[in-house]
Amino acid sequence: MPRTRFRRSSCPRRRHVSPQDHDSRYTRRHTGAPMSSHAVRGRRVVLLLDLFDQAFNRRAWHGTGLWGSIRGLTYRDALWRPGRGRHNVWEVVLHTAYWKYIVRRRLTRDPTLTFPRVGSNWPALPAKPDATAWRRDVALLKEEHRLLRAAIVRFPVTRLNARGWRSTWTNAQHISGIAAHDLYHAGQIQLLKRLRGGR
Repeated sequence: MPRTRFRRSSCPRRRHVSPQDHDSRYTRRHTGAPMSSHAVRGRRVVLLLDLFDQAFNRRAWHGTGLWGSIRGLTYRDALWRPGRGRHNVWEVVLHTAYWKYIVRRRLTRDPTLTFPRVGSNWPALPAKPDATAWRRDVALLKEEHRLLRAAIVRFPVTRLNARGWRSTWTNAQHISGIAAHDLYHAGQIQLLKRLRGGR
């Protein structure tokens, strides 16, 4: 029986295109000149910063960000729990503020930074959880976001793919990850508000 010969496809193989290649091709197509590697990395920081902003307090197609999810809530709203052992909005606010601090610490590699509340990951609620304390912790979230944003703006583009301080994740992954973290907990808060409203 004669051997069957399989003809090699005439279709060219598709080469994997990295985000950097895509940026360079786009710029070459529209401006006639390729972007330098430094410009590509700089554009990456801009995109990460835009993602970071949209997840917190900028207009976004996906809906409400973290800051919008707590707008107008009273301290009583923030203290409500859907069940024993479940987190309330206030705890989520402290948790998200804490992780903004952690990401800033990993980006800046500054061991002197501290978080101004007791505990880690899920910091404890204040001893007197009243309206004044609620406003103070909401302000803390806003301040931690501002400080982290400033660190991202100043961040060296050459270190985006390097590991964060005491972490297995890259600096770029920390920035995109904290945006995803904000959106995850924004959704959680929206659900808690709906559950409380339905009682």
